[in-house]
Amino acid sequence: MGTAVRPASTTSASWDAFWDVDAFVDEVLSELTAMATDGSRPTRSGPKPALTGAALRKAIMAIWCVCFCGMRWRTIGQLTGIPFGTLYTLFARWTRLGLWRRLLDRLCRMWRMACGDTAEPSTVVIDSRTCPSAPSCFARGVDGGKKIRGVKVSIAVEKYGLPLAIDAMPANVHDTNGIVPVLRQLAGRGFQGPAIGDLGYRGERLAKAAKALGITVRPVVRGRDGVFIPTEIAWVVERSFSWISRYRRLNTIVERTKEHLVAFVEIAFISILSRRLKRLTPQEVST
Repeated sequence: MGTAVRPASTTSASWDAFWDVDAFVDEVLSELTAMATDGSRPTRSGPKPALTGAALRKAIMAIWCVCFCGMRWRTIGQLTGIPFGTLYTLFARWTRLGLWRRLLDRLCRMWRMACGDTAEPSTVVIDSRTCPSAPSCFARGVDGGKKIRGVKVSIAVEKYGLPLAIDAMPANVHDTNGIVPVLRQLAGRGFQGPAIGDLGYRGERLAKAAKALGITVRPVVRGRDGVFIPTEIAWVVERSFSWISRYRRLNTIVERTKEHLVAFVEIAFISILSRRLKRLTPQEVST
């Protein structure tokens, strides 16, 4: 049986992700303000004034729509009245400055604290998901097991299913090789502990690489005779992949850079978390 995970209690809301989309916009705006204050978001001079007020909120909403609805940049530009080049430039610049990763880390810590946990986890779960990709994508390979030509996204999540590290590579890269950059990201943020994965992460080479980073990869059986077994907390990563499958931009990959694909994965989780935090019950907020 799987280990029970008790999240913080939240009020009920509509299943529609548009219901609380303003929470996503508000969180991005607050993080942009914080980055401008600490100097990690330098101001830039140009021939046109920077977007502010309602126009900036509309631009953030447009980036969210690209991720959730799978819309093209030119299409969302026509609908919002903002040049698509402006929207794409904003997204690319914020990705380069690390806005999405920084905001996601903050929201993850807030959610863990609301659940009565420590800010940093002691155990993570690792896995990968293979997605079909367009020929113009930054990388492409064939996953022999799933018979999919595309990209493999590897992530490490904590017990609530929130990602601590994300990486992407061609689908023909084996899991034991594709997870190493994820483990390096975990070690870079100071994590040292067990990483639970399925039996695809067995092997002496991976074990040595992880041990050098202070991480112990622990493969567990998660299925038998075609039946999924919720071993310990290993099941939470499957739930995380099901969450982001609602975001159409992540179902067929068209991004021309790995950084932009990772950014859209982070945006999806930011959207999920900001919605949850807005619906926290009063007693959870007070704690």
